[in-house]
Amino acid sequence: MSHSPTVTVHFSQAIMQAAQRLGLALPGDLVARLDRRERVDLASQDRLWEAFCEGAGDPLVGVDLGLALQVGHLDTAGMILMSCETLDEAVESLIDYHPIVGEGGAFQVARGPRFCEVRYEPVYRTRRTTRVEAVMASLIHLTRWSTGDAFRPDHLTFRHAAQAQPQRYQDKLGLPVHFNRADNALVFASDQLALPLIHANPALCRHLRGLADELLARLDSQSLGARVSTLIRDHPRWGKERIAGELGMSGRHLIRKLADEGTSFKLLRDTLLQDLAEQALANGARTGRIAEDLGFSDESAFAKAFKRWTGRTPARFREAPPD
Repeated sequence: MSHSPTVTVHFSQAIMQAAQRLGLALPGDLVARLDRRERVDLASQDRLWEAFCEGAGDPLVGVDLGLALQVGHLDTAGMILMSCETLDEAVESLIDYHPIVGEGGAFQVARGPRFCEVRYEPVYRTRRTTRVEAVMASLIHLTRWSTGDAFRPDHLTFRHAAQAQPQRYQDKLGLPVHFNRADNALVFASDQLALPLIHANPALCRHLRGLADELLARLDSQSLGARVSTLIRDHPRWGKERIAGELGMSGRHLIRKLADEGTSFKLLRDTLLQDLAEQALANGARTGRIAEDLGFSDESAFAKAFKRWTGRTPARFREAPPD
């Protein structure tokens, strides 16, 4: 059965614990509600992040949170990653089981002869840059920990611009960090995949995978909205009928099923196209090329849509993009 995306309460507890260490007061009704849940809906998670970031004040609070994350905050998925035999096995498990931690994004692995990239693609918008930084910082931190600090990443890339002096990122994370790149990615030498994990436990790992598979089945992690969002991002020129056909249903059935999940095709498409347009503008792409890539009839139609989404023209956005 379809559902709205959720996050494990253990990750939300990591944010609340970080807020407590900083002496920040989070909304009492939100904290009480989260304490009673096993899974947290993305709307509540958005509110939690907003309150946490606003109270913290430091633009790199996400990096600090990621570096303080513990295996227990990742629920069953964290225990699986810890008990794998090698980094290669852990990377594969990350791809399979990350929805247990949160359905707000997806990981991909790009393997090459010299380097391997673990890429992260978020679907949330609230405090996105800070949350992406938290995810990537936790990936670095927990990989180092699970390999007994043998892991030596080459560099880290972010799609967004730096929120503070780049040197601050490098000092905290201990590796070069590059911004305004094509992907949010942790890059390391491919031979590092053979690194053994210090807490490897094959029997425990097999047992946990069985539990995790059952949990994933209950989560229905590939909700219709998530699948539609993936198709829109991969094929921005496709319309409703083409995407519905790819999913084996009619356009009318697609609209009804999305409504059951509390969303719509127009909302998903506008959100994804705005995201892709902002990234392209920040990377210096021509508006004519962006309009063509995103399936608009011409540059004028794209400019009107972009102003409707953001309240600004593409030119004004390019002059002063958001953090």
